Amino acid sequence: MYKLPTTATAPFCPSAVTDSVAVPAGASLPRRLLAFLGPGLLVSVGYMDPGNWATAIEAGSRFGYALLFVVVLASLSGMVLQNLASRLGIVTGQDLAQLSSARYAPRVARGQWLLAELSIVATDLAEVLGAALAFHLLLGVSITTGVVLTAFDTVIVLALQGAKFRRLEAIVLGLIVTIGVCFAVELLLIKPLWPEVAAGLRPSWEMLSHQAPLYLAIGILGATVMPHNLYLHSSVVQTRVGGGDDAAKASAVRFARVDTIGSLSLALLVNAAILILAAAAFHRNGQTVVEIQDAYHLLDPLVGGTVASLLFGVALLASGQSSTFTGTIAGQVVMDGFLHIKIPCWQRRLITRALALAPALAGVLWLGEGAVGKLLVLSQVVLSLQLPFALWPLIRFTSDRTLMGRFANSVPVAALAWLLFGVISLANLALLYFWIA
Repeated sequence: MYKLPTTATAPFCPSAVTDSVAVPAGASLPRRLLAFLGPGLLVSVGYMDPGNWATAIEAGSRFGYALLFVVVLASLSGMVLQNLASRLGIVTGQDLAQLSSARYAPRVARGQWLLAELSIVATDLAEVLGAALAFHLLLGVSITTGVVLTAFDTVIVLALQGAKFRRLEAIVLGLIVTIGVCFAVELLLIKPLWPEVAAGLRPSWEMLSHQAPLYLAIGILGATVMPHNLYLHSSVVQTRVGGGDDAAKASAVRFARVDTIGSLSLALLVNAAILILAAAAFHRNGQTVVEIQDAYHLLDPLVGGTVASLLFGVALLASGQSSTFTGTIAGQVVMDGFLHIKIPCWQRRLITRALALAPALAGVLWLGEGAVGKLLVLSQVVLSLQLPFALWPLIRFTSDRTLMGRFANSVPVAALAWLLFGVISLANLALLYFWIA
């Protein structure tokens, strides 16, 4: 089952692993920390993509603040798992895809590659639908036309060919700030009842005993902890150069932890804001919203103007575009790690987008333009169903002392990671039971 790992170089897109950010050993603590910040931001955009919007809006409008605790727990789980992924990349100098390809039998590795590619396509499907919806809301075109327009984002990715990682990270940070400001303004306009928000932070396991809230909870989980983000993080964190000895690795692990927790905390605030906004704007007024375009139009009378609606559309477009960048990088990492195939960045983008466009167009044409929200939630549930297949090797590798040395998971960390694996797997099995029964 296991083989000795081989050394390979990840084909970062638009950059390369040799295009790293220097981390001067003798620099001050703030300067070293600043040099490490960035990989967590690239990962965090996947935690606030259009799929998150769909699940959070439907959860908030249907159940008020009752599922807010799921958003918090999913984000905290993501912090734990992404820290494992970053530590794996720093300590071994290889990403999760490379190690899986080297250590598992070819047949098993090909199965893992296929599932990873499916998760990237499911993620890009959400970006296609979200961006198409943003074009529909802002430009007035049909959603079908919006889906076609998303095919041209390959030009944007091509324009970034050869860009430095710092530049890409700066672009992503700008998009995240745009999203955060939009929702901060909307919350000020909506004025939620904060005591009720606080009550929603208390776990209610009774809620999850019913199919509808369980389905949404799993969708929230899949929208938050994405399989491709684990592969991505274990790779992009290697753009930080700090030396190959244990002391340098320990320092890199600490700084990466700060970067990860800080970035995912921003994503947590954004996702919580979406659910709170939906609960305050719709559930409080007796309205159930399952479509993002309905949320866009219903905000007008609720806040007395079109400002919130425009902010909503702009933030949705920013969300889809930022996730598109990182999805392309993840696709490159997975393809090279498992198959050792390197292709130009724009070709990888074109392949992923083409595979996502087909089901997006089919779904919209078959189910109608009013089914975008349902398709978005379904794509996130698909991600959750694939998550255990990425978690299994991640937890095994990071717990392996022959691979990780003194950086292997401690007993409490390993126990927590396997507990998360068990909870996610059981939740998926419960959903499948509800579907079959």
